[in-house]
Amino acid sequence: MRSRGKKPVNSLITWRFMLVCSVVLLVFVTLVSRAAYLQVIEPDKARSESNKRTVRVEKLHVQRGMIFDRHGKELAVSVPVVSVYADPKALHKSLRTKVLRQARKNGEDEKALAENTALLEQRISEYYKNDLRWRELADVLRIEPNKINSRLRDDASRRFVYLKRQVTPAVANYIGDLRLPGIHLLDESKRYYPAGEVTAHVLGFTNIDGKGIEGIEKLYESALTGVEGRRTIRKDAQGREVEVLDERERIEPENIQLSIDQRIQAIAYKAVKSAVLTYKATSGSAMVVDVKTGEVLAMVNSPSFNPNNLNDAAPHKRRNRAITDLFEPGSTVKPLAILAGLDYGTIQPDDKIDTYPGWMRLGGSLVSDSRNHGEMTLREILKYSSNMGVTKISQTVPKDYFVGLFQKVGFGTDSGTGMVGESSGLFYPNRRWSDHEIAALSFGYNLAVSTAQMARFYAMLGAGGVNRPLTILKQDSAPEGERIFQQQDVEAVVHMMESVFEDDGTARRIKVDGYRAAGKTGTSKKAAVGGYGDEYVGYFAGLAPASNPRLAVVVLINEPGGDVYYGGATAGPAFAEIISNSLRILNVAPDKGSVAYVKGIDDDA
Repeated sequence: MRSRGKKPVNSLITWRFMLVCSVVLLVFVTLVSRAAYLQVIEPDKARSESNKRTVRVEKLHVQRGMIFDRHGKELAVSVPVVSVYADPKALHKSLRTKVLRQARKNGEDEKALAENTALLEQRISEYYKNDLRWRELADVLRIEPNKINSRLRDDASRRFVYLKRQVTPAVANYIGDLRLPGIHLLDESKRYYPAGEVTAHVLGFTNIDGKGIEGIEKLYESALTGVEGRRTIRKDAQGREVEVLDERERIEPENIQLSIDQRIQAIAYKAVKSAVLTYKATSGSAMVVDVKTGEVLAMVNSPSFNPNNLNDAAPHKRRNRAITDLFEPGSTVKPLAILAGLDYGTIQPDDKIDTYPGWMRLGGSLVSDSRNHGEMTLREILKYSSNMGVTKISQTVPKDYFVGLFQKVGFGTDSGTGMVGESSGLFYPNRRWSDHEIAALSFGYNLAVSTAQMARFYAMLGAGGVNRPLTILKQDSAPEGERIFQQQDVEAVVHMMESVFEDDGTARRIKVDGYRAAGKTGTSKKAAVGGYGDEYVGYFAGLAPASNPRLAVVVLINEPGGDVYYGGATAGPAFAEIISNSLRILNVAPDKGSVAYVKGIDDDA
């Protein structure tokens, strides 16, 4: 009887044991299966979730490279600024949490409120409007409150929206002290140009993202930008760095040193701006070139703009007219016609040219002077700017040779600066030229050139016949150029060009204080539909000191208003101011006896 009563107990224990083992085995199989699934079938998801919690990427920012003038003076620098952006989704989440918390404190049913979407959104809007900090944010950013509200509240699914770019650090600190949910600050940099409108056309400017879009900023964009560094690390739960996963060094940007001399740039800009305002001209340009190296020491235009504030920077103000705008150069190319005769050997420096009776017909068209000068020396041809004189000379040399010289000196090609937007001019040498077209070419028509191309031509004269491309970058040594004319011929023509400053020359009222200057005036009518209109372009181009040229200066005044429009009157004073002051800045010794002094306290000024 006893043995029969024990059998049910043993079977119960065995059943329980088997049940526990089965459950343990099932749990173990489940865990192994889950582990195998995570590590073998879908390992990337696990890694991704782990990395989201532990891996951080630190960026090593780089500032944009600086731009200096030839003496190391800053022309373009990057200053630290802060941009303000919002996370509308985070803002909405924060507002929702605060509204529900307030409802709970007031004894309301928090869950019921959360389920009532319409009522909840109404409460959130009321809470947002009652918070005065949002009005303070709009005031400090100088944005209408309605615009701020629309960016923050219209679309709660957005994660990023700019409120304002490039605010000052003081404004950023104030916004940080407001402690607004969903509002963040981003460190950035802004380009600043200390010289403002004086160097605007040379340097150009950057957009709000720091990318160069005009001038030197665009030309050397890759060199000025650099590459940000990146450091990928793993942190533990306490935020301590435990592992460096990847590290890329940042590539520092280059600094650009220009050939521009800021002092000469300021002098040239002041002179051109004054001439444009005085003669009520449409625009004006000037360039100063070192004839020894081809370096551009100044390149200015008027009107200009402030690159630090582009609100008033209309497109016509932003154009670098010195390299883009083309005009027929008029009498400023007459020295080239005389050089052609000297180089080909059909005339000598002391020859005379008979211009009687002061006019002639070529191919049915008229070539004339303002009056009959009769026999003229080459010096007098330049002094009185005789169309007849240079026409007679051009007829003594073959057409192909004459036209080829214009191409050799750089007309019809880029000046060499490589600047963005530079025009190569309008000159087509490979065509049939009539006798009258050659004559017109000799006194500056049938071609259109930029101020930069004229500056290159006069730099060639100053260099004794050696043609060098212009450069906007500082040079350590003078580059080799191409000799086009014999030095003695060029020197003879340069000394002839001094005559324009004599009492009865075309620039008799222009005085270059302290220096002998060689120059040429030019006045050309502007082309219009069907011929030429009533607008003029005034040129003055020249060199100084004439005894040993150092600088070439070209000044252009476009469409002067009123009755005064000749190049000697409109562009001449600016030329004299620019070249005399520039030579003093460069410590070039005067080569003319009379020098004007301003009497100072110690009589030594």
